[in-house]
Amino acid sequence: MSNINRKKEALDYHALGRPGKIAIVPTKPYNSQRDLSLAYSPGVAEPCLAIAENPEDAYKYTAKGNLVAVISNGTAVLGLGDIGAQAGKPVMEGKGLLFKIFADIDVFDIELDTKNVDEFVNIVKALEPTFGGINLEDIKAPECFEIERRLKAEMNIPVMHDDQHGTAIISGAALINACELQGKDIASVKIVVNGAGAAAISCTSMYVAVGAKKENIVMLDSKGVIRSDREQLDGSKAEWATNRDIHTLADAVAGSDVFIGLSAADVLTADMLKSMADKPIVLAMANPNPEIAYDLAVATRSDIIMGTGRSDFPNQVNNVLGFPYIFRGALDVRATAINEDMKIAAVHAIADLAKQTVPEEVNQAYNTNNLRFGTDYVIPKPTDPRLITEVSIAVAKAAIASGVARQTITDWEVYKDELRKRLGKDDGIMRKVTSIAKNNPKRVVFAEADNAKTLRAAQIVKEEGIAIPILLGNKDRITNMIEEYAFDLDNVTIIDPKAEEKTERFEKYAEHLYKKRQRRGVSKMDAIKLMSNRNYFAASMVEFGEADTLISGLTRNYASTIKPALHVIGAKEGSRIVGMYMMLTSKGPLFLGDTTVNTDPSAEELADITVLIEKAVRRFNVKPRIAMLSYSNFGSSDGPTPTKVREAVKLLHKNHPEIIVDGELQANFALNKEMLDSNFPFSTLKGESANTLIFPSLASGNIAYKLLQEVGNAEAVGPILLGMNKPVHVLQLDSSVREIVNMVTIAVVDAQAHESLK
Repeated sequence: MSNINRKKEALDYHALGRPGKIAIVPTKPYNSQRDLSLAYSPGVAEPCLAIAENPEDAYKYTAKGNLVAVISNGTAVLGLGDIGAQAGKPVMEGKGLLFKIFADIDVFDIELDTKNVDEFVNIVKALEPTFGGINLEDIKAPECFEIERRLKAEMNIPVMHDDQHGTAIISGAALINACELQGKDIASVKIVVNGAGAAAISCTSMYVAVGAKKENIVMLDSKGVIRSDREQLDGSKAEWATNRDIHTLADAVAGSDVFIGLSAADVLTADMLKSMADKPIVLAMANPNPEIAYDLAVATRSDIIMGTGRSDFPNQVNNVLGFPYIFRGALDVRATAINEDMKIAAVHAIADLAKQTVPEEVNQAYNTNNLRFGTDYVIPKPTDPRLITEVSIAVAKAAIASGVARQTITDWEVYKDELRKRLGKDDGIMRKVTSIAKNNPKRVVFAEADNAKTLRAAQIVKEEGIAIPILLGNKDRITNMIEEYAFDLDNVTIIDPKAEEKTERFEKYAEHLYKKRQRRGVSKMDAIKLMSNRNYFAASMVEFGEADTLISGLTRNYASTIKPALHVIGAKEGSRIVGMYMMLTSKGPLFLGDTTVNTDPSAEELADITVLIEKAVRRFNVKPRIAMLSYSNFGSSDGPTPTKVREAVKLLHKNHPEIIVDGELQANFALNKEMLDSNFPFSTLKGESANTLIFPSLASGNIAYKLLQEVGNAEAVGPILLGMNKPVHVLQLDSSVREIVNMVTIAVVDAQAHESLK
């Protein structure tokens, strides 16, 4: 993209539609006169009086506890310098956007048109009643040090200058992990810091806090090495002055282990890099162009660990890994400050997170298959959804331990759930199911193991203790893929059905299939040929107890995947096969059926489907509240569909009075208890919304779950196959790794349930 096009795109992004990037939205009802009288006069007097009596009630009755001010005077804006307060406003709005999307923190951006330290401090201090925290931004050194010092001392809410401490925290985590990977002791490494502004000084202090030695650090500014014999050396730089006989950057980096760049583009040459010690660590963080280009650095030294501030290269040192979650943790315990203990806790939380298995959604975001801890991945990616839990919890715990918290958290699992819910990540039901699966992991056959997604999912369920994977497919191909992607699948059984053709097991499987299907057009030779198909072989392993369940369908359509299982295993006697989806929505789980099997069920068949799904939902420790859907509400329209749904409800009320079910209902009434209660107070669903929806046809069910998935941002778990004689589960075509893992977890719990019935 040309610079002209990029400029136009950036300006259009900020200008088109509603100008700017953030807005205020109501959080309470406002449609009626009563709502307005509560929001403002006269009702608003009550919280005002409560706060006047007890100031801490401001956290209960106002937005203070989730409101941060992003404050700047525009004297050091990004790489633009002193452009003034108003010109810096787009950056502050952007910071507000990041706070909201990553940590659900509301922000007012405040641009102060003053360079006077006293005036700046007095204005911000006067804002304390409004905010739960203060994020200082883009204020030039040395004034930023004095402003932050005074505000921290004189205010009773968290204050942090992110340009200083954000970069320090993230680069500190990167340095810890890079030293570990390079086999270096952080207490012994020689560090060169090129730059002596606010970020550089804060970073250097952080490195010492996490183990580096002050005597091993050399700092440079635009005049060269900061030496103790320099005249008129200000206090912030004097702390890092050296007595060594070195003067230039080339002098400083020779033999050094670590280069930290917080200065200007292209100041570190290839020759300087060559002069560094073995296995060097370079964090070149000048923006937009680093102190040495990434491509040049890795071409010059093959043993380097290289990080920049850019998103288009590995190891991006990005403040968004820290500040949203640091403030989240601080706000949630009503901390009076963000102290050193809290910052160091954030460093270690970020460093530790990089060593954990990377979620598939992060791999997808960066178009890769297997991000893992190593030279190109020393810190997490900004899109990692675990940052909000790992970092916020670490910060909150440090605040409590260090005595700056005014509110204590005792149940950290509950708090973790609350953090996930803030980002719409309420998958609590899957965590419960996962816990059940881990208590008794089962053998799961992966019928399509020559696929990177399948292998990654197998690695995850093995690591998490959810399942014991068995991989089917060409053994050489699978082994090569495991090596190529560095999957941790040692000691996992790999079986190639085609290589089994002369074995006793293969002949046993083929004979069983022949006997079951000989009167349905399958000859002995057909059975032998079919058994080399991995889906038939996998189903046979389950049928003969050599595996507990199977997973397939990633690369084949639903019908061709389920057919072998039906031929080999079959349905339970007197039962029908039903496909159910569990949709993980922001409002909790929603169960849908039938979405994959029965095309146009009769009233009797709908009743049978409902009974089967009701039992399945109960296995998730959820009390089913079932709505039978149509385009009609309790006889408001006639036609074949409402009539059969109405008849199915009658059958259920007569034969299964213990089931909470009603209909026929339109979907919006089923999911909106206020609408249902006010219009149909006689309904057996009165009082709570439905959590289980039965559709009148396959078309409507299939359309609904896919709309929820794509437009409603719901996560689909399924199809969960019900009614089989033994547990078999079929994936959606081209499922994600997360979806495969979820289905394996469901399959394990299903296998446990089948085992308990024996």
